[in-house]
Amino acid sequence: MFDGQFRTQAEKQLRPIGKNLRKTGIKADHLTVLGVVMAGATALAIANGALRLGLLLLVLCAVPDVLDGAVAKASGTASPRGAFFDSVCDRVSDAFLLGGMAWYLSSSPGAGRIAVLPLAVLGASLIISYERAKAEALGYDAKGGLMERAERLIAIGLALLFQPAMIAILWIMLVLSVLTAVQRFVKVWRQASTTVPASASSTARLRARRQARVSRTAARRTAGRQTARERFTRGSSGTPRRRDGN
Repeated sequence: MFDGQFRTQAEKQLRPIGKNLRKTGIKADHLTVLGVVMAGATALAIANGALRLGLLLLVLCAVPDVLDGAVAKASGTASPRGAFFDSVCDRVSDAFLLGGMAWYLSSSPGAGRIAVLPLAVLGASLIISYERAKAEALGYDAKGGLMERAERLIAIGLALLFQPAMIAILWIMLVLSVLTAVQRFVKVWRQASTTVPASASSTARLRARRQARVSRTAARRTAGRQTARERFTRGSSGTPRRRDGN
């Protein structure tokens, strides 16, 4: 939901901050790496039961994650390479955070199999991210949904703030993540069923041209063989026979 409703407005608000950070020499990649390091520290705090410290670190972890894009645009270094690096680091950060929660629950008395719940949320979130990446690679749009990354971070913060409700919040996250995955699947499925993306259309045309070229070449070769065979046959039948001198 954040991508569809608030991202453009947030980027406008953060643009001046990005310009100021660019003047200090900080690059977008530096902030991205800092976000991953902060996520790892947050996971360690959560795993060891320091939930309040984990909440504080989670808030600090979100700051560089929000600012890296603003710095990249302010410095004119926004590129597919940076977007790829940021996306991979986001997945690593998610794995750290939810893995830390799973570790915390596994060490809680009487937790049992409920410790697997954060890992289920992680699995659903990875499916959501994969659907978007694959759809965009095919030329479709898969943005949106009830539980994107911004919503997951907010929900994790609420779970850390209200520890007795952590299990309930995780269940809500899992349900909404699955619904988001279904939403994106249906969205891309409808697009793929009614339209052909530009990239796929271009690829299909290139394949058709290549196949036509191969077919024409094969037809010429076949015609050449037939012509040569016909000439040979006519030449053989029209060759005068030598008469016997007797």
